[in-house]
Amino acid sequence: MIRKLRFKFVMINMSIVTIMLGVILGLVFYFTRANLETESIAMMQNIASQPFHPGIPNESGGEVRLPYFILQVSPRGELIATSGGYYDLSNDAFLSDLIDMAFASPKAFGVIEGYHLRYYRVGTPIDQCLVFTDISSEVATLDHLTKTCLFLGGLGFGVFLAISILLSGWAVRPVELAWKQQRQFVADASHELKTPLTVIMTNAELMSDPEYSEAYKARFLSHILVMSRQMRELIEQLLELARTDNAESRPTVGTVDFSRLAANAVLPFEPAFFEKGLRLDVRIDRDISVSGETALLQRLMDILLDNALKYSSPGGTAWVTLQKQGNRRCRLVVKNQGERIPPEDIKNIFKRFYRVDRARSRDGSFGLGLSIAENIVVQHRGSIWAESEDGVNSFFVELPCV
Repeated sequence: MIRKLRFKFVMINMSIVTIMLGVILGLVFYFTRANLETESIAMMQNIASQPFHPGIPNESGGEVRLPYFILQVSPRGELIATSGGYYDLSNDAFLSDLIDMAFASPKAFGVIEGYHLRYYRVGTPIDQCLVFTDISSEVATLDHLTKTCLFLGGLGFGVFLAISILLSGWAVRPVELAWKQQRQFVADASHELKTPLTVIMTNAELMSDPEYSEAYKARFLSHILVMSRQMRELIEQLLELARTDNAESRPTVGTVDFSRLAANAVLPFEPAFFEKGLRLDVRIDRDISVSGETALLQRLMDILLDNALKYSSPGGTAWVTLQKQGNRRCRLVVKNQGERIPPEDIKNIFKRFYRVDRARSRDGSFGLGLSIAENIVVQHRGSIWAESEDGVNSFFVELPCV
């Protein structure tokens, strides 16, 4: 799929480039040809206005740039007089052919391709004047221009093709990354669902076996209920992640008292920390407000606090601080004493289904919470990151204040 997408990208780009090069080079050729023709005709008109004036042949004025000669013809088509210095005008057959070809066309201007001559015919009541100019240099110039345009067109096509191939990789990289992430997401979700489904099916089959007593069947039923709750929790988190990950979904904009929201979010967790023998230190500055959606910011606090609760060392301490960072930003920090997170895990900790401790999957931790938290922060135009040092794991969130 990615290769097809890159191929389409290159084809579209090269089609556009080919059309643009063709139009540009075509216009250059057209205007050059038209300019040469216009100058030649202007010269011929100037000569025809005074065809047989005395002077040096082919040096009759500033506009004269091409070799020329003049034929004066009677109304019956007979040659009367000639003028010109660069041509042998003694060949009557040659001149007769030129006169016949010039009068064969109804147009006053024309080109005799076989002789590389352009003619201009002017009639008077008593005779006809034919001015001929040599266009060999004009033809040579246009031939050279054609070759130059073809060379530049081919060179430009090759250069743009190489650039387009390079750009196609850069352009489709986000799509390729999203495609890989989607495939990985489906694989991880399938893996997480496979285990509880296997447990449920196994226990259901054992319950249908008459050899087991009612006590065993009660245990099997208990296992089914536990796995069913885990599946429901996982599905709910997947749906929540899909909602927060939706590019078209935007939080309802409103002013939220973040200080009060953070303080209220801590209250339900205080008994849980106390029961696990953990100390919770809370320092929240007052009057900090942000623009966003209350429900999403509440969910952000719940995820970070639940993460600190799960991964705190026995008898350890957790800290929650919320302070202003200058006049326009505020920083929320949730940290806890716990096992050090390796640097390679710090880089991946916000990825979906990523868990530092894989054994945590059986206690309802599926590695989706921090991904949901990251999506919430991004939707609120903020930033989130993690640090781990000296036995303390910290999660930082910066949001714009109002």
